[in-house]
Amino acid sequence: MTRALKGSGFLGLAVMMAVGLYQFILLSSSGVVPGWMIGGHAHLGVLSILAIVMGFAVPALDVTGTLRTAVTALFIAGQWGTPGIVWLGEGFGLTFLLPTGFLWGGALIVAMLIMFYKTVTAPTETADSGLSGVYATDD
Repeated sequence: MTRALKGSGFLGLAVMMAVGLYQFILLSSSGVVPGWMIGGHAHLGVLSILAIVMGFAVPALDVTGTLRTAVTALFIAGQWGTPGIVWLGEGFGLTFLLPTGFLWGGALIVAMLIMFYKTVTAPTETADSGLSGVYATDD
C-alpha cells in the first residue's frame, strides 16, 4: 500500500511538472494562464509531495489492516480528485462536478484524521522515534 502512495506521489509530481511546462508555454505565447489551471497545478504539487511523505509515515506509525487500506485509498482519491475537479469543472466547463470537491476534500480530511489517531495512540517509542521496524522492502 505504501508503494501506491509513493508511486501516486511521484506520478502526480510528473503530471504537475508537465502542467507547469504547459503553463510556461501559455505564458510565453499569450501571456495568460487561467486561474483554474494554476490552482489545480498547485494542489496537485502539494498533495503529491504529501503522498510521498504519507508513504513513509504509514509504516512508521504502524498503520495496518483496514486503516492502512483506508488511508491509502482516501488519500490517493483526494490527491487526484481535488485538482482534477478544478480542471474538469472550471477548465472543461463541467461545473456540475464542482460539488464533488467536498467529497475529495473529505477523503483527505478522513485520511489525515486516521493518521492523527494513529499518532496520538501509538506507543511512545514509535510515535517519538518514527521507527517501527520499517525495512527496505515495500508492500
